[in-house]
Amino acid sequence: MMINGKKAIGLAAATAMLLPLAACGSDNAAEGDSSDGGAITLSVWAPQEDQDGDNSWLSQVEKGFEKAHPEYKITWKNDVVSEGDASKQVQTDPSAAADVYMFASDQLGTLIKLGAIGELGTDAAAQIKEQNGDLEVDSVTGSDGKYYGVPYTDNTWFMYYNKAKYTDDDVKSLDTMLSKGVVAFPLVDSWYIGGFYDGLSLFGEKGNDESAGMVFPKDATDITKYLVDMAANPNFHNSADNSGLSEIQAGTADAFFSGSWSAENIKEALGDNMGVAQLPTFTVNGQTKQMKSFAATKAAAYNPNAKNPKAAAQFAAYLGSTEAQKLHYETRGIIPTDKSLSDLTADDAVAKAQSDAMANTAILQSGLAGMNDWWTPAETFGKAIVNKEVTADNAAEKTDAWVKSVGSYAE
Repeated sequence: MMINGKKAIGLAAATAMLLPLAACGSDNAAEGDSSDGGAITLSVWAPQEDQDGDNSWLSQVEKGFEKAHPEYKITWKNDVVSEGDASKQVQTDPSAAADVYMFASDQLGTLIKLGAIGELGTDAAAQIKEQNGDLEVDSVTGSDGKYYGVPYTDNTWFMYYNKAKYTDDDVKSLDTMLSKGVVAFPLVDSWYIGGFYDGLSLFGEKGNDESAGMVFPKDATDITKYLVDMAANPNFHNSADNSGLSEIQAGTADAFFSGSWSAENIKEALGDNMGVAQLPTFTVNGQTKQMKSFAATKAAAYNPNAKNPKAAAQFAAYLGSTEAQKLHYETRGIIPTDKSLSDLTADDAVAKAQSDAMANTAILQSGLAGMNDWWTPAETFGKAIVNKEVTADNAAEKTDAWVKSVGSYAE
């Protein structure tokens, strides 16, 4: 199959994938594996939305896998577990977890430590490298440098705006936007506030270096002062509990920061005036800073404890294949990571903004367990700014305390 003049390797890689090494390091998982022929059972975890209806995305993908692998007579055992809940479910009993599951990449470190996620084999590793950009590949790379999971969609945030209020040039600068209209931003949300600290590093360039830790830019205090001023600007509205979306719908805000999940509601509110873009810049002490969203992926993985790990590994790769991603977009609007599908989303402004954000205005949200140290302190700091507990006068003291609680400053 050819897409955009490139060979779509997703199906080929999925069907030809060699048995990967198990997470525990064993390379003999195929011994006694009944998946080399005959009747087998594969248990699968997937979100409810992927299983709704008789002709759901998951059921279609499973039928496609059966056709690609006539050597198996598969009994499917499907259960509802969302990507965000995968690691929680696995923790109860890794050996009893599904053979194949879908997970959010920020859980990768936990899943590796639990021994519940299998390392990709050579063909599957080639598949993810051809399909994805560097950030997506890094999102499924463990601290050991090995690959776990096959990405199928990105998970990040960007900017929606009212084109009746802002021009294409206006939305390149947050300062310009604040001077011309009302901007709603979730400053008290720990997934968002870090976007202002241009230069922030989360466990190294690839997000998998435990020793690197979380490192803030040297001018973090100046950025905090910018946020103090922004919070005091009447044209800034803190979007608490997704109130920014409600303001867009009510016409009391002109811009809102969120992800693809908000697209349908914003399109309904703004119609043809819905604009979508990667993140803008802002100016601190005369220096241009780039807002950068936290970014991760959703991916498919297999459990090395599966009774039939060969078939499980093959199906995990198939879930992230070009064909499966194309079907995911057509049935549910799930924006693919596969670069060969760019023509499929060429007229989708949200898909373009998400792609631009991943490529230009995002940093990888680490999957290491140490990332858990970020969330509560960041939320607390955002609330302190909004509540005017952080001021220009004490910004250095407050910022230092936050930085020291989670990481360090750049040298």
